[in-house]
Amino acid sequence: MNTQDRTKFINGLKEALRKEQASRRIYYALAQRESNESRRKALIGLAETEAGHAERWRARLKELGAGVPPDHESLRERIWRWVLVQSGTDNALKRIESAEDSDTEMYAALAQLAPTEEVQTEIRSVLHDESVHTGAMQKTSGSATTAPRGPQAMLDTILHRESWHRQGGGWIGQAIYGANDGLGSVFGIVSGVAGATAGGPAVLIAGLAGIMASALSMGSGAYLATKAEREMQEAEIRRERQELEIHPEEEEEELALFYQLKGVPEDEAKTLAARLIAQPESALKTLGSEELGLAEQSFPNPWVAALSATLSTAAGAFIPIVPFFFTEGYPAIIASFAISTLAHFLIGASKTVVTGLSPWKSGAEMTIVGLGEALITYGLGLAFGPVVK
Repeated sequence: MNTQDRTKFINGLKEALRKEQASRRIYYALAQRESNESRRKALIGLAETEAGHAERWRARLKELGAGVPPDHESLRERIWRWVLVQSGTDNALKRIESAEDSDTEMYAALAQLAPTEEVQTEIRSVLHDESVHTGAMQKTSGSATTAPRGPQAMLDTILHRESWHRQGGGWIGQAIYGANDGLGSVFGIVSGVAGATAGGPAVLIAGLAGIMASALSMGSGAYLATKAEREMQEAEIRRERQELEIHPEEEEEELALFYQLKGVPEDEAKTLAARLIAQPESALKTLGSEELGLAEQSFPNPWVAALSATLSTAAGAFIPIVPFFFTEGYPAIIASFAISTLAHFLIGASKTVVTGLSPWKSGAEMTIVGLGEALITYGLGLAFGPVVK
């Protein structure tokens, strides 16, 4: 090893030592606040693992004749540890997991600089531990952030449409968004053309063209977005299958730690993980559900999303032109403003089904936005009407 590589390796060891010491302190701090005994033991186990890593790097630095930095916590690290602990265990694990990714890269680079095969093996062992920690924390934080069953799921249950809900990718939210988009777009078109033509026959033609354009645009956009989401979910399942085939022992370790962090006693967690890994297909289904919140039957259907977006957009867009089928001129303009304003309020209020916010507030916000858009386009129509004529 030349002098330059030796200096890089020593500096890398010192940085690794500092990070392991910081991680150890965070895990211990989280363990002290943890009320669940199994989770507390798992966190202490993680802290002890990091302490073991730190001891290895101290020994290596001494062998190389380099100075060993003191186990001192800087003010920045102290503040960061306090913030993490106060944010709760699940959020702290997410943040630590992000840091573990960079640590993995650091150890991979350090292994390339290692002077002997023995040191390389030691670094790879630590790298393996970091990978296991990262995987377990991804599973725990992902599970912890899975959204609870909300108003849409309850409504689906009432309507006996659970299967539709699983395949529809949130049909209520899509329908509300599509109806709002269609209503807003065509209301603006109708207002602008009405201002330019004083509510003449051109309003109806422009409105029908706007309905077609908005509905097809929303439908195709929903299809492509949902297809991309489905492909990403399928890729996650394929990646999980590959990990099971190539590194079953790492998956078993991750699962055991994952269950411990979820509150399962250590012996039971290891037994559960071992039984699960022994049945690859069942393991894949369970891992997809537990770790990723995914199941093949719940993958979003692009065609359902496209149909929902197209129909809801067309329905919302049709509202502003209804009066122009029966009359024209200012009576049609006034009627269109009236029913479109009411529709804006009702669609805005309906968002409370998926947001839980006040229907009056949501309805009023959407009404104000819709009226503002209509007044602007109507003003533009008035301003450019003489030019059009």
